[in-house]
Amino acid sequence: MEHKKKLIHVTTIPMRWGDMDAYGHVNNTVYFRFMEQARVEWCEEVGVEVRPGGLGPVIINASCTFLIPMTYPGTVEVRTYAGHPGRSSVQTHVEMRIVGDDALYAEGAAKMVWMDTQTGKSAPIPDHVRAALEAE
Repeated sequence: MEHKKKLIHVTTIPMRWGDMDAYGHVNNTVYFRFMEQARVEWCEEVGVEVRPGGLGPVIINASCTFLIPMTYPGTVEVRTYAGHPGRSSVQTHVEMRIVGDDALYAEGAAKMVWMDTQTGKSAPIPDHVRAALEAE
């Protein structure tokens, strides 16, 4: 069953010349960096410090489907959506477009799990993060 996704963050990231590979398009690993940057920005917006120690989100899986090759120069728009949060995790979905082009260049996903970095065990999503995920 398809669950409703909520838009939680939009950012733009300039492509760099060095992001391209020998084929002349943005290397597949860079798409994961785009998703990571958007995720970190969202975490910072909702007051989650991304640093070692204590509680914090970790990624337990990530995927990306490359639909249209991106080429330098350009600016990538990364739109991040979240599914319904569970006790300690939330599934995120990402759409990547080039600013000025409505075409979908790539789509990805990552499951974020809150973890106690001292014990290595999952922990409940903090109340303020849950409130941001569930807000209408």
